Parts: sequence; C-alpha cells; structure tokens
Amino acid sequence: MSNLEIFAVIVSLIGVGLTVLRHMWCWPFNMLAYILYGYLFFTYQLYGEVILQIFFSVVNFYGFFVWMKGQQVDHDIKIEPLAYSTVAWQLVLATIAGLIFGLSLKHFTHAAVPMLDAQLAAFSLLATYWTSRKHIATWPLWVVVDIIYVGMFIYKDLYLTAGLYAAFVLMAVYGWYQWVKVKHQQHGSVNQSN
Repeated sequence: MSNLEIFAVIVSLIGVGLTVLRHMWCWPFNMLAYILYGYLFFTYQLYGEVILQIFFSVVNFYGFFVWMKGQQVDHDIKIEPLAYSTVAWQLVLATIAGLIFGLSLKHFTHAAVPMLDAQLAAFSLLATYWTSRKHIATWPLWVVVDIIYVGMFIYKDLYLTAGLYAAFVLMAVYGWYQWVKVKHQQHGSVNQSN
C-alpha cells in the first residue's frame, strides 16, 4: 500500500460520492482519480486499466459538458430513461469490444490478467458513458463490475484498492436507490405541471 494508492482511494471516494449526489464537482474529482489510478495501474501491469483511465478521462469531459448543459436548461441534473433494447445491444457491444481488447492485450503485452482486465474495462467504460447520459442503468452495472474488480485487485495484492471497490459496490447500491428516488420525484413534478 503506497501513499499514491491511499490518495487515489480518497479522491475516488469523493468523486463517486459526488456522482451519487448528482453534484457537478464529481467530474474534477473523478478526473484526478483517473490520472492517479492510471499511473498506479501502469506500475502493476494492469494495462487494460491504464487504457481505461484514458478513456474515462475523455468520457469525463463529455459527461461534464452534458451535465452542465442539462443544468443550465433544467437547473437540475435530470435522470434520463434508457430503453431495454439499447441496454441489450450496448452490453453486447461492450462484451465484443472487451474480447477484442483482451486478445490484443494477451498477444501484444505482458498484462497480468488480460481477458478479465479488458472485459472489466469495456463494461466500466459503458457504465461511465451511462453515467454521463444520466441513466439509472449505470448503477446496477457498476455493482456487478465493482464486485468482480474486488476479486481482481485482491489477486494483484492491491488490498486498499480492493477495499475501495468494495465501498464502490455499496455506493453504487446507494446511488441506484438515490437516482430511482430522484427520478420518481422528477416524474411527479412533470405530472403536476401538466
């Protein structure tokens, strides 16, 4: 456990906590966490996770601007619907992308756990995209992904990060609950204004 890992855990907890609360400051904290973890994962040869942190950074900018635009229009971060058919095809696409990425890592790098690393990266990227689009589906996907991450980080002796991801599981469950509650409130206020 290094000072870098400790600092990355603290910044990550703040970022995810602010995301659960739908607060705009989640984006700068999450960006700092991606930078810190990108470096940490590189030192542990988790190259899929390094590349994921780069993609997270790009999606982070996108999410920031989507949330800011929505906040300027609605003065709130509104929860958006996501069709089941869209969920299904995006999950299939993430699975295929993860498989291709995993095979690339396996054949072209000395990644520690290439297939698992790549698949988790693909689903994490999808979950981050769903977060940027304000879809509740992000939270159940994070629950599943983070549970698997806990095992991978224990395997790699990143115990503090494994603990962080265990906390992320609980935070994702709470985020799911909070966003469902907010969606019902937003839906109720739309019905009252009609």
